[in-house]
Amino acid sequence: MSRNPLRPARFDDLGLRRAFGDRMLPLLVAAMAFLAALALAGAVGVRALAAHWQEGAGSALTVQVPRPAAQENGQTRLDRALGVLRDSQGVTSARALSEGELAGLLAPWLGNGAEPLSIPLPGVIAVRLAPGAPDPEQLASRLTAAVPGTLTESHGMWVRRLGLLTDSLQACAWLALAVVAAVAAAVVAIATRAGLAARREAIEIVHGLGATDGYIARRFAGRTTGMAAAGGLLGALAALPVLLTLARLAAPFAAARPAGLADPSGLGLLAALPGPLWLVLPALPLATAAIGFLTAQGTVRRWLRRLP
Repeated sequence: MSRNPLRPARFDDLGLRRAFGDRMLPLLVAAMAFLAALALAGAVGVRALAAHWQEGAGSALTVQVPRPAAQENGQTRLDRALGVLRDSQGVTSARALSEGELAGLLAPWLGNGAEPLSIPLPGVIAVRLAPGAPDPEQLASRLTAAVPGTLTESHGMWVRRLGLLTDSLQACAWLALAVVAAVAAAVVAIATRAGLAARREAIEIVHGLGATDGYIARRFAGRTTGMAAAGGLLGALAALPVLLTLARLAAPFAAARPAGLADPSGLGLLAALPGPLWLVLPALPLATAAIGFLTAQGTVRRWLRRLP
């Protein structure tokens, strides 16, 4: 439809301001954007925390040495096991736990005030492996050959279970995000259909005077895109303090403490939020605008094709 030079640039020939005069659409889209921000934060946070925990658990070994004080070739069995570990490639540290530390490990079962056990306890060595270290089973074989009876416990099973749990939680987060996007599209479609029904007569008149389907669809899409973008911006702003609070609570479990947490009253607190989320939050208004535009375009074009 050609533009009339006598008509104002923002002339509302379809009466869309009356058709979309309420504030429900931006508020509903804001709620969807808020939930989307939480779902994305869950996916990012789970991935970061799991990577840190997997790195720590995957690099730890526990070695038990029965009869640690027994002498073999002029050395105690515990010292010999420590020597093998410290001479092994890929071992960054090997430390024998003290009697106090062993008592602390047994305290949940025996209590803090329990008398020392009359049965001999094995020596326990805490081992840390460097990234890319050889297979723990090879190290266990060397220890068994040098100090018979030693038991090496890796955390591979727990690392695999943690990886499976992480993948499951991330899949749930992405599924929740897909559901939120679908609901947002449905809300926009319902609001667009309501607007079409409210302005049916005006649309039929303009369409009969020569307005193309593309022109009418663009007018509706422009209106819904602006409202959806406003809702996305409102939802992102509402989610920001919640995400900052969650990031602050999760900081002690992360690899490093954000510098911004040292001054909770300053702007440095914003550093607590992971970097990927600073990209996600500005993208929410763009995503909701895209959903509003595409949904309105499709809804209007399908509706116009059914006109007599």
